[in-house]
Amino acid sequence: MVDRLPAGSRAGKRPTIHEVARLAGVSHQTVSRFLRKDPTMRPETSRRVARAVAELGYRPNLAARTMRTRRSNRIAAILPGLTGRVPTRVLSGAAAAAHEAGYLLDVVSLEGDATARAARLEALLQPESTDGILSFTSLGDSFGGLALADFPVPIVVDGAYDDKMRSLGLFAEASMAADMLRHLAELGHRRFVHVAGHPQWPSARDRRAVYEATIAESGLESLAVVEGDWSAKSGWHAATEVIAGSGATAVFAASDNVAYGVITGLQSAGVRVPQDVSVFGWDDLELSRFFRPSLTTIAVDRERQGREAVRRLLALLRGEPAIGPRDIENFNRIILRDSTAPPARSGGAGRRPPHRSRSRRPLTER
Repeated sequence: MVDRLPAGSRAGKRPTIHEVARLAGVSHQTVSRFLRKDPTMRPETSRRVARAVAELGYRPNLAARTMRTRRSNRIAAILPGLTGRVPTRVLSGAAAAAHEAGYLLDVVSLEGDATARAARLEALLQPESTDGILSFTSLGDSFGGLALADFPVPIVVDGAYDDKMRSLGLFAEASMAADMLRHLAELGHRRFVHVAGHPQWPSARDRRAVYEATIAESGLESLAVVEGDWSAKSGWHAATEVIAGSGATAVFAASDNVAYGVITGLQSAGVRVPQDVSVFGWDDLELSRFFRPSLTTIAVDRERQGREAVRRLLALLRGEPAIGPRDIENFNRIILRDSTAPPARSGGAGRRPPHRSRSRRPLTER
């Protein structure tokens, strides 16, 4: 069987959108607009591009339905490569929002730093294979001499993560921890310990900074800040080596995993949670509802984060004015559960007062 080569093509190679642009004397962005049947194109420009497409036998690399509509109905989500951390909840929300709007979400991992990723992006993501690009990591200001604003398909850079998928900007923001600390102070807690996350993470640094500022502003006492690494093991060591016997009545763990280690470590030392020490974490992992005691935590709506990023991209695809991300307060909320309570009358880590039932001021649903 012999395949016929399209007229004007190079042997064994398909003509590219850039070759069409050169032959028509226009930019490849203009060719992209022609393929999308942009109604704002000048008739003469459309005719020139159409002649070039016909002469070269150019065909977008799409399925038959896509060739008819000149749309791929696909959105590409960009993640940095070489990382073991995949924001599954963010991608789940993004995929759901894309599907509801009639799009498929393709996840593409690009290796290297922002400059290297940008250099590869033009070759990987042409307008004939994707309608829009949603990047959860920085792409720089331009690539291949082409500014992001001039790329042939709309781009939204969420910028929520760095090259190692560590939260940045709004999604590293920790002000909700201040509300939780003040709530515990209203219950009567005065002596606190913070078990921090890894210091290389902006979110860990922000949570520590909010903890220290809130303690100082509220006239409370910080007995220790223990540097951790986000693991339950680091929480266990902090509990058994620092918190137990310290006199602390409340612990802010930088994550739910750290909180699990703190609680089990305290329990192994004979310190009860929450009767002797209250503990709260951050993330609202599924296990937190079933842990014993169930964990008070700060929930982060990552699914909504993904949906909001797609919402911004869809606005561009529809030709609507660009919109920014919504306020972070819409994403975080406090979940009160059984690991926090008012302190015992003579409480503190290492003391075992008799258990008494206590009321709790509700901040959100359990």
